[in-house]
Parts: sequence; C-alpha cells; structure tokens
Amino acid sequence: MHFEIVGDITDVEIIATGRGIRRLKQLRKRHGGRRWRKLKGNATVRLINGSIRRAEIHWYEAHGVGRRGLKLKRFLD
Repeated sequence: MHFEIVGDITDVEIIATGRGIRRLKQLRKRHGGRRWRKLKGNATVRLINGSIRRAEIHWYEAHGVGRRGLKLKRFLD
C-alpha cells in the first residue's frame, strides 16, 4: 500500500454486493468469507512522501475478514 489512513473513514457507501463484485472469486479463494461488499469512503491519508491529503478510497469488506484491497481513487482537496 502506498498510503496510510490517518483518522476515521467518513461518508461510507456500499458500491456493490455479492455477484456485483468482479473480483468475488479471487476474494473468496484468498481470504474466505461469504458476504463480500465493495465500499467507498473519504479519509485523511498520509502518502509516501509524507504529505497528508483528503482522499476517496475504495475497499472490499466481509464479516469476520475485515477490510481488504484498499485503493486510493482520487484526492478531494
């Protein structure tokens, strides 16, 4: 991961669930779990160069597994 989340994730929204997730087969094979969801939210992140910025991030999540595959999508500031 090329960034670190600093603080809480806000404005969390579900983007896709179940078969709507393109990587569902790989997620289940690698991490297990049944009810996978793809979510998005806003967070303050620290980049590799040390700068702190507000960004939109996407990730996958399942009960008992937690957050997997965090991606930084766009900067909000």
